[in-house]
Amino acid sequence: MTAISLSPSSSIPGTYWQWRGNSIYYVKAGKPQPDKPALLLVHGFGASTDHWRQNIAQLQEEFQVWAIDLLGFGRSAKPNQEYSGNLWQEQLHDFITEVIGRSTVLAGNSLGGYASLCVAAAYPESTAGLILLNSAGPFSDTTSPSNQKPKSNRMGNLIRSILLQPWASFLLFQYVRRKSVIRKTLKKVYFNQSAVTDILVEDIYRPSCDEGAAEVFNAVFKTPQGEKVDILLSQIKCPLLLLWGEKDPWMDTKKRGNDFRRYYPQLTEYYLEAGHCPHDEIPDEVNNLITNWVLSQGRLQS
Repeated sequence: MTAISLSPSSSIPGTYWQWRGNSIYYVKAGKPQPDKPALLLVHGFGASTDHWRQNIAQLQEEFQVWAIDLLGFGRSAKPNQEYSGNLWQEQLHDFITEVIGRSTVLAGNSLGGYASLCVAAAYPESTAGLILLNSAGPFSDTTSPSNQKPKSNRMGNLIRSILLQPWASFLLFQYVRRKSVIRKTLKKVYFNQSAVTDILVEDIYRPSCDEGAAEVFNAVFKTPQGEKVDILLSQIKCPLLLLWGEKDPWMDTKKRGNDFRRYYPQLTEYYLEAGHCPHDEIPDEVNNLITNWVLSQGRLQS
Protein backbone atom coordinates (compact mmCIF):
# COMPACT_ATOMS: atom_id res chain seq x y z
CA MET A 1 0.00 0.00 0.00
CA THR A 2 1.36 3.42 -0.94
CA ALA A 3 1.43 6.37 1.42
CA ILE A 4 -1.83 8.26 1.82
CA SER A 5 -1.64 11.98 1.21
CA LEU A 6 -3.76 13.78 3.77
CA SER A 7 -4.72 17.44 3.86
CA PRO A 8 -5.84 19.02 7.14
CA SER A 9 -9.45 18.99 5.90
CA SER A 10 -9.61 15.51 4.39
CA SER A 11 -11.14 12.48 6.03
CA ILE A 12 -9.00 9.38 6.07
CA PRO A 13 -10.10 6.89 3.41
CA GLY A 14 -11.03 3.60 5.01
CA THR A 15 -13.08 0.45 4.75
CA TYR A 16 -15.25 -1.84 6.87
CA TRP A 17 -14.70 -5.09 8.73
CA GLN A 18 -17.56 -7.24 9.94
CA TRP A 19 -17.35 -8.10 13.64
CA ARG A 20 -20.09 -9.94 15.50
CA GLY A 21 -22.63 -8.80 12.94
CA ASN A 22 -21.56 -5.14 13.11
CA SER A 23 -19.74 -2.97 10.57
CA ILE A 24 -16.47 -1.66 12.02
CA TYR A 25 -14.70 1.17 10.25
CA TYR A 26 -10.91 1.23 9.99
CA VAL A 27 -8.12 2.80 7.97
CA LYS A 28 -4.73 1.54 6.89
CA ALA A 29 -1.73 3.51 5.64
CA GLY A 30 1.89 2.83 4.82
CA LYS A 31 3.70 -0.16 3.38
CA PRO A 32 4.17 -3.42 5.30
CA GLN A 33 7.41 -3.29 7.30
CA PRO A 34 8.60 -6.85 8.09
CA ASP A 35 11.32 -5.56 10.42
CA LYS A 36 9.02 -3.15 12.30
CA PRO A 37 5.78 -3.68 14.21
CA ALA A 38 2.43 -2.47 12.95
CA LEU A 39 0.83 0.44 14.83
CA LEU A 40 -2.85 0.46 15.83
CA LEU A 41 -4.26 3.84 16.90
CA VAL A 42 -7.32 3.85 19.18
CA HIS A 43 -9.37 7.02 19.76
CA GLY A 44 -11.02 8.28 22.93
CA PHE A 45 -14.67 8.79 23.89
CA GLY A 46 -16.63 10.68 21.22
CA ALA A 47 -13.74 10.66 18.74
CA SER A 48 -12.88 8.48 15.74
CA THR A 49 -10.15 7.57 13.27
CA ASP A 50 -10.30 11.18 12.04
CA HIS A 51 -8.73 12.28 15.33
CA TRP A 52 -5.49 10.57 14.23
CA ARG A 53 -5.20 12.03 10.71
CA GLN A 54 -2.18 14.18 11.58
CA ASN A 55 -0.45 11.21 13.18
CA ILE A 56 -1.14 8.77 10.37
CA ALA A 57 0.22 11.21 7.80
CA GLN A 58 3.66 11.18 9.46
CA LEU A 59 3.84 7.76 11.12
CA GLN A 60 3.11 5.96 7.84
CA GLU A 61 6.57 7.00 6.66
CA GLU A 62 8.14 4.54 9.12
CA PHE A 63 5.40 2.01 9.91
CA GLN A 64 2.30 0.39 8.56
CA VAL A 65 -0.37 2.24 10.52
CA TRP A 66 -3.92 1.20 11.31
CA ALA A 67 -6.67 3.13 13.09
CA ILE A 68 -10.08 1.84 14.10
CA ASP A 69 -13.43 3.20 15.21
CA LEU A 70 -14.53 1.41 18.36
CA LEU A 71 -18.00 -0.11 18.31
CA GLY A 72 -20.44 2.70 19.12
CA PHE A 73 -18.23 5.51 17.79
CA GLY A 74 -17.18 7.20 14.58
CA ARG A 75 -18.33 5.44 11.43
CA SER A 76 -18.69 2.08 13.16
CA ALA A 77 -22.08 0.56 13.99
CA LYS A 78 -23.92 1.81 17.06
CA PRO A 79 -26.03 -1.10 18.31
CA ASN A 80 -28.16 -0.71 21.42
CA GLN A 81 -26.27 -2.95 23.84
CA GLU A 82 -23.99 -2.91 26.86
CA TYR A 83 -20.59 -1.29 26.29
CA SER A 84 -17.51 -2.00 28.38
CA GLY A 85 -13.75 -2.16 28.36
CA ASN A 86 -14.03 -5.91 27.88
CA LEU A 87 -16.13 -5.46 24.74
CA TRP A 88 -13.63 -3.08 23.13
CA GLN A 89 -10.77 -5.30 24.32
CA GLU A 90 -12.26 -8.20 22.38
CA GLN A 91 -12.89 -5.99 19.35
CA LEU A 92 -9.30 -4.79 19.24
CA HIS A 93 -7.83 -8.24 19.80
CA ASP A 94 -9.98 -9.79 17.08
CA PHE A 95 -9.00 -6.97 14.72
CA ILE A 96 -5.30 -7.58 15.38
CA THR A 97 -5.77 -11.32 14.86
CA GLU A 98 -8.09 -11.29 11.85
CA VAL A 99 -7.08 -8.14 9.97
CA ILE A 100 -3.57 -7.03 10.93
CA GLY A 101 -2.34 -10.57 11.39
CA ARG A 102 0.72 -9.85 13.51
CA SER A 103 1.79 -8.63 16.92
CA THR A 104 1.05 -4.91 17.12
CA VAL A 105 1.95 -1.77 19.05
CA LEU A 106 -1.27 -0.23 20.37
CA ALA A 107 -1.50 3.51 20.95
CA GLY A 108 -4.64 4.74 22.70
CA ASN A 109 -5.92 8.08 23.94
CA SER A 110 -8.18 8.37 27.01
CA LEU A 111 -10.86 5.64 26.74
CA GLY A 112 -8.87 4.13 23.87
CA GLY A 113 -5.86 3.95 26.14
CA TYR A 114 -7.79 1.96 28.73
CA ALA A 115 -9.11 -0.41 26.05
CA SER A 116 -5.58 -0.87 24.69
CA LEU A 117 -4.26 -1.60 28.19
CA CYS A 118 -6.97 -4.26 28.55
CA VAL A 119 -5.74 -5.90 25.33
CA ALA A 120 -2.11 -5.87 26.47
CA ALA A 121 -3.09 -7.47 29.78
CA ALA A 122 -5.33 -10.19 28.36
CA TYR A 123 -3.47 -10.93 25.12
CA PRO A 124 0.28 -10.39 25.53
CA GLU A 125 0.95 -12.42 22.38
CA SER A 126 -0.93 -9.80 20.33
CA THR A 127 0.78 -6.78 21.88
CA ALA A 128 4.31 -5.83 20.87
CA GLY A 129 4.17 -2.57 22.77
CA LEU A 130 1.77 -0.15 24.42
CA ILE A 131 1.55 3.65 24.12
CA LEU A 132 -0.93 5.45 26.39
CA LEU A 133 -1.83 9.10 25.88
CA ASN A 134 -3.71 10.58 28.87
CA SER A 135 -5.17 7.15 29.45
CA ALA A 136 -8.42 6.69 31.37
CA GLY A 137 -9.24 4.07 33.99
CA PRO A 138 -9.33 3.91 37.82
CA PHE A 139 -6.68 2.63 40.20
CA SER A 140 -7.76 0.49 43.14
CA ASP A 141 -6.52 2.88 45.82
CA THR A 142 -8.26 5.91 44.31
CA THR A 143 -11.71 4.37 44.27
CA SER A 144 -11.87 2.70 47.68
CA PRO A 145 -14.57 3.94 50.10
CA SER A 146 -11.95 5.25 52.53
CA ASN A 147 -10.74 7.71 49.89
CA GLN A 148 -14.19 9.06 49.02
CA LYS A 149 -15.97 11.87 50.78
CA PRO A 150 -19.43 10.60 51.84
CA LYS A 151 -21.25 13.76 50.75
CA SER A 152 -19.65 13.93 47.31
CA ASN A 153 -20.15 10.20 46.88
CA ARG A 154 -23.86 10.53 47.63
CA MET A 155 -24.17 13.40 45.17
CA GLY A 156 -22.37 11.39 42.51
CA ASN A 157 -24.71 8.46 43.05
CA LEU A 158 -27.73 10.77 42.79
CA ILE A 159 -26.53 12.26 39.51
CA ARG A 160 -25.79 8.81 38.15
CA SER A 161 -29.24 7.51 39.11
CA ILE A 162 -30.86 10.43 37.28
CA LEU A 163 -28.76 9.91 34.17
CA LEU A 164 -29.66 6.24 34.16
CA GLN A 165 -33.15 7.36 33.20
CA PRO A 166 -33.45 7.28 29.38
CA TRP A 167 -35.21 10.66 29.21
CA ALA A 168 -32.46 12.36 31.22
CA SER A 169 -29.57 10.93 29.24
CA PHE A 170 -31.39 11.74 25.97
CA LEU A 171 -31.81 15.39 26.98
CA LEU A 172 -28.17 15.58 28.05
CA PHE A 173 -27.09 13.99 24.77
CA GLN A 174 -29.08 16.54 22.76
CA TYR A 175 -27.31 19.29 24.69
CA VAL A 176 -23.72 18.05 24.56
CA ARG A 177 -23.90 17.20 20.84
CA ARG A 178 -24.57 20.81 19.86
CA LYS A 179 -21.64 22.19 17.88
CA SER A 180 -21.34 25.21 20.17
CA VAL A 181 -21.09 22.93 23.22
CA ILE A 182 -18.60 20.63 21.48
CA ARG A 183 -16.40 23.63 20.69
CA LYS A 184 -16.67 24.95 24.24
CA THR A 185 -15.72 21.57 25.70
CA LEU A 186 -12.76 21.20 23.34
CA LYS A 187 -11.49 24.65 24.26
CA LYS A 188 -11.49 23.56 27.90
CA VAL A 189 -9.50 20.36 27.33
CA TYR A 190 -7.19 21.58 24.54
CA PHE A 191 -4.32 23.71 25.81
CA ASN A 192 -3.47 24.69 22.23
CA GLN A 193 -6.60 26.64 21.34
CA SER A 194 -5.63 26.93 17.66
CA ALA A 195 -6.04 23.15 17.40
CA VAL A 196 -9.79 23.50 18.00
CA THR A 197 -10.85 23.90 14.38
CA ASP A 198 -14.16 23.73 12.55
CA ILE A 199 -12.99 20.41 11.10
CA LEU A 200 -12.40 18.95 14.57
CA VAL A 201 -15.81 20.08 15.78
CA GLU A 202 -17.44 18.55 12.70
CA ASP A 203 -15.52 15.28 13.17
CA ILE A 204 -17.04 14.91 16.64
CA TYR A 205 -20.49 16.21 15.73
CA ARG A 206 -21.03 14.05 12.62
CA PRO A 207 -21.20 10.61 14.36
CA SER A 208 -23.67 12.01 16.90
CA CYS A 209 -26.21 12.23 14.08
CA ASP A 210 -26.04 8.50 13.35
CA GLU A 211 -28.86 6.15 14.23
CA GLY A 212 -28.19 4.68 17.66
CA ALA A 213 -25.81 7.43 18.83
CA ALA A 214 -28.15 8.55 21.62
CA GLU A 215 -28.52 4.97 22.84
CA VAL A 216 -24.73 4.53 22.94
CA PHE A 217 -24.45 7.72 24.99
CA ASN A 218 -27.09 6.40 27.38
CA ALA A 219 -25.32 3.04 27.64
CA VAL A 220 -22.18 4.75 28.92
CA PHE A 221 -23.90 5.52 32.22
CA LYS A 222 -24.79 1.86 32.61
CA THR A 223 -21.34 0.57 31.79
CA PRO A 224 -19.98 -1.72 34.51
CA GLN A 225 -16.66 -0.57 35.90
CA GLY A 226 -13.83 -2.51 34.34
CA GLU A 227 -10.68 -3.97 35.85
CA LYS A 228 -8.51 -1.54 37.79
CA VAL A 229 -5.47 -0.12 36.05
CA ASP A 230 -3.03 -1.45 38.66
CA ILE A 231 -4.35 -4.99 38.17
CA LEU A 232 -3.99 -4.66 34.40
CA LEU A 233 -0.45 -3.33 34.75
CA SER A 234 0.49 -6.37 36.81
CA GLN A 235 -0.50 -8.56 33.85
CA ILE A 236 1.23 -6.84 30.93
CA LYS A 237 4.60 -7.98 29.63
CA CYS A 238 5.33 -5.48 26.86
CA PRO A 239 7.26 -2.17 26.81
CA LEU A 240 5.13 0.79 27.89
CA LEU A 241 5.34 4.44 26.82
CA LEU A 242 3.24 7.10 28.57
CA LEU A 243 2.66 10.46 26.90
CA TRP A 244 0.95 12.99 29.14
CA GLY A 245 -0.60 16.28 28.08
CA GLU A 246 0.17 17.87 31.42
CA LYS A 247 -2.35 20.73 30.93
CA ASP A 248 -5.24 18.26 30.96
CA PRO A 249 -8.01 19.68 33.20
CA TRP A 250 -9.72 16.29 33.48
CA MET A 251 -6.92 14.46 35.26
CA ASP A 252 -3.96 15.04 37.55
CA THR A 253 -1.33 13.77 35.14
CA LYS A 254 1.55 13.95 37.61
CA LYS A 255 -0.33 11.83 40.12
CA ARG A 256 -1.46 9.37 37.48
CA GLY A 257 2.07 9.17 36.15
CA ASN A 258 3.32 8.33 39.63
CA ASP A 259 0.60 5.69 39.99
CA PHE A 260 1.55 4.07 36.69
CA ARG A 261 5.24 4.08 37.61
CA ARG A 262 4.45 2.60 41.03
CA TYR A 263 2.95 -0.47 39.40
CA TYR A 264 5.10 -0.61 36.25
CA PRO A 265 8.43 1.08 37.08
CA GLN A 266 10.15 0.07 33.83
CA LEU A 267 7.95 2.37 31.71
CA THR A 268 9.07 5.43 29.73
CA GLU A 269 7.12 8.68 30.03
CA TYR A 270 7.08 12.26 28.79
CA TYR A 271 5.10 15.28 29.98
CA LEU A 272 4.08 17.58 27.15
CA GLU A 273 2.67 21.09 26.93
CA ALA A 274 -0.78 19.99 25.78
CA GLY A 275 -4.19 19.07 27.13
CA HIS A 276 -6.20 15.86 27.03
CA CYS A 277 -5.40 15.02 23.39
CA PRO A 278 -1.67 15.66 22.87
CA HIS A 279 -1.58 13.64 19.64
CA ASP A 280 -3.94 16.15 18.00
CA GLU A 281 -2.63 19.32 19.66
CA ILE A 282 1.09 18.80 19.05
CA PRO A 283 1.19 15.99 16.47
CA ASP A 284 4.76 16.54 15.27
CA GLU A 285 6.18 16.20 18.78
CA VAL A 286 4.04 13.17 19.60
CA ASN A 287 4.83 11.48 16.27
CA ASN A 288 8.55 11.90 16.82
CA LEU A 289 8.36 10.51 20.35
CA ILE A 290 6.36 7.50 19.17
CA THR A 291 8.70 6.83 16.25
CA ASN A 292 11.89 7.12 18.28
CA TRP A 293 10.53 4.99 21.12
CA VAL A 294 9.31 2.17 18.89
CA LEU A 295 12.53 2.11 16.89
CA SER A 296 14.58 2.09 20.11
CA GLN A 297 12.85 -1.07 21.33
CA GLY A 298 14.94 -3.70 19.59
CA ARG A 299 12.73 -6.62 20.50
CA LEU A 300 9.66 -4.87 19.05
CA GLN A 301 11.26 -5.14 15.63
CA SER A 302 12.06 -8.84 15.71
